[in-house]
Amino acid sequence: MFIDYAKIKIRAGNGGNGAVAFHREKFVASGGPDGGDGGKGGDVVFVADDHLSTLTDFRYQRSYKAENGANGSGNRKTGRSGKDLVIKVPRGTVIKEAESGVVLADISGDEPYVLAKGGKGGWGNQHFASSTRQTPRFARDGYPGEEWEVILELKLLADVGLLGYPNVGKSTLISVVSEAKPIIADYHFTTITPVLGVVRIDAENSFVMADIPGLIEGAGEGVGLGHRFLRHVERCRMLVHIVDVAGSEGRDPIDDFNIINEELKKFNPELAECPQIVAANKIDLATDAQLMRFRKFIEAQGLEYFEICAPINIGVKELVNAVAAKLATLPPIKRYEAEEVPMEILESKKASTGFKVTRDGDTFYVEAEWLIRIMNKTDMDDYESMQYFQRVLESSGIIAGLVEAGVKEGDTVVIYDLEFDYVP
Repeated sequence: MFIDYAKIKIRAGNGGNGAVAFHREKFVASGGPDGGDGGKGGDVVFVADDHLSTLTDFRYQRSYKAENGANGSGNRKTGRSGKDLVIKVPRGTVIKEAESGVVLADISGDEPYVLAKGGKGGWGNQHFASSTRQTPRFARDGYPGEEWEVILELKLLADVGLLGYPNVGKSTLISVVSEAKPIIADYHFTTITPVLGVVRIDAENSFVMADIPGLIEGAGEGVGLGHRFLRHVERCRMLVHIVDVAGSEGRDPIDDFNIINEELKKFNPELAECPQIVAANKIDLATDAQLMRFRKFIEAQGLEYFEICAPINIGVKELVNAVAAKLATLPPIKRYEAEEVPMEILESKKASTGFKVTRDGDTFYVEAEWLIRIMNKTDMDDYESMQYFQRVLESSGIIAGLVEAGVKEGDTVVIYDLEFDYVP
């Protein structure tokens, strides 16, 4: 089964805890604290795999977690870092944050993408020794790894998309011009999965063509099978619109053309602006009057027009050459840029507003897993960003919790990697 959509949860590994330990060695008096740091948690990494063509595997496993870092130990030994979790997806998979829908990554290139970062290891008690605190009996816990619920959407990487009603000859055309062999369902009217084929012009020039399963009226609103595959048209540099000019299915070819373009517009208005070439197929079954009527209609739209009979390769070479010439003038295949997840979404995703404040002399430590997401997205050098972070601390009750714990002006507040002097 062709699966091109999945929702999964991913979580990076937590950092290991720092150790509380003291050096013990013969003839060495007061060896001092030597607790090691915890290891870093493993990242969750996505990579493209050309051996995969669907997201089927994600139907059976919905939760993924990288390995936690190991705890530190005595003799200043740092814990082992957790192993990264590498998730392989088909090339062309777009990853979106589930709640907001913003794009986190487009896995179209060869470079791996770290989507969830592992938590840093906590400090061992060796870091907390000072002239006034020579035997610290505490260490810092490791930081939690990032966690996301994401949507995976496979959007095929193709230069050209073949569009048209079911049974107009798209599958036949792609099988004639490439080595692709579309799988046709038992019922007569449509290919059951999108199919990619490489069309070679000569030894140095080629392009990728996608046979998009047949659309019908209402596809943009979820009717029929074609709506499942409209997302695969979004990346195409241009479209070839195949029309049964003979009306052999009892439909008017002009109506077919208008309806399909309307469905594209409903699904994504940008698709209506995508360059199109129109191919009138089944000319062997059409009358001269039918051919003339449709030709005049398409030329009035200002579109390039070709008449073909795909099964016997009539007019196909001219069509392919025109497509190649058009592609030479167009920008490369669309890549989706990563977007910033809104701060409001990050804050709303916290499991609770729970936090913990601990005190060690004039230093106050704040722990709140939900706050890490917001901290990772906060630009500490930007005034407005810091103002927002200050509001989060106030609205969540952290400031009040610090006051209750006895914080005073000039005391040090440590929130994971962030350290600052408290100013009321």
